[in-house]
Amino acid sequence: MAMPETVTMPRPAGRVSSGLLYSLRVAVTAQAAALLVAASFAGQAVESEPMIEAHVLAGMAVHLVALVQIVLAVLVWRPGRGAGWPALASVALFVVGGLQHVTWLWLGAHLPAGVTLFGLITAVLVWAWSPAAARRR
Repeated sequence: MAMPETVTMPRPAGRVSSGLLYSLRVAVTAQAAALLVAASFAGQAVESEPMIEAHVLAGMAVHLVALVQIVLAVLVWRPGRGAGWPALASVALFVVGGLQHVTWLWLGAHLPAGVTLFGLITAVLVWAWSPAAARRR
C-alpha cells in the first residue's frame, strides 16, 4: 500500500510587507517629532502660562499617535511576522504617556517618565529605520 504524500506549505518570504513597515516608520517618526515638540513646550511652559496649554495639546498628540503606532506595530508583529518587542515598546509608550497626563503636577514623576518616553521612542525609531526591521522572525 502506498503512503499518502505530505503537503508542505511554502515558507513565507524573508521580509515584512514594505507598505506595513513604511507605515510603522512614519508613525514612529511622527511620535518622535511630537515628543520633541512637547518637550520644547515644556521648557517654555515653566516661564509662560499660555505655553502650558500648548504642552498639554502636544502631549495629547503624542498619546494619539501612540495608539496608531500600537496598531501598526502589532500588525508588523503578528500577521507580518516581524519582531514583537516594538509592539510591547509601543504599548509602554502609550502607558507612560498616560502617566504623563496623570503626574503633570508632580515633577518628580513627570520628568523621569518623559525621559523614559524618549528612551523608548529612540529605541523603536532606530529599529524601525534599520534593515533588521524588514526581516521576518
